[in-house]
Amino acid sequence: MPITWTENEEANRLLDTDPLALLIGMVLDQQVKMEHAFGGPLELKKRIGGLDARHIGSMDPSELDKVFRQRPALHRFPGSMARRVQAMCAAVASDYGGDAGAVWRGVDDADELVRRIKKLPGFGEMKVKILVAVLAKKFDVRPRGWEKHAATWHTIADVDSPESMEEARAVKRRMKAQQH
Repeated sequence: MPITWTENEEANRLLDTDPLALLIGMVLDQQVKMEHAFGGPLELKKRIGGLDARHIGSMDPSELDKVFRQRPALHRFPGSMARRVQAMCAAVASDYGGDAGAVWRGVDDADELVRRIKKLPGFGEMKVKILVAVLAKKFDVRPRGWEKHAATWHTIADVDSPESMEEARAVKRRMKAQQH
């Protein structure tokens, strides 16, 4: 099922083909509209000339902060998100040689997949479940036992139309309201 990440086809293609873009979008998917979060990787790529985990992970933090704050800001909280994205990229660079897809490529056990994702900065319990669902439903990454780790609610992994995006947004709001 094709995921409609954003209304921008170029941003959607990037998320579909670049594992680092997917991870950056997931990190940014917090306290902003999903389309804005998932449009962030393309905008970041344009602003710095490419998406490379080693480069982003080793950038001067104040320079990356400026990139995130450039108008329109990449996130509602550009400073903290620049730090989170940089920490995640640094982890991908050091743990996976800069290859974001290596986080899940060749993993045949979902417990191992979850361990790897949880180790990435910016990925808490909910994001891990959502990413497992996205990987299974969108990218056919289904290591043994993935079902028990995947989100069971309507998430970005289930979005294939403006209506299902609205449903994902409504579910997110209801879940947030229950937490408070």
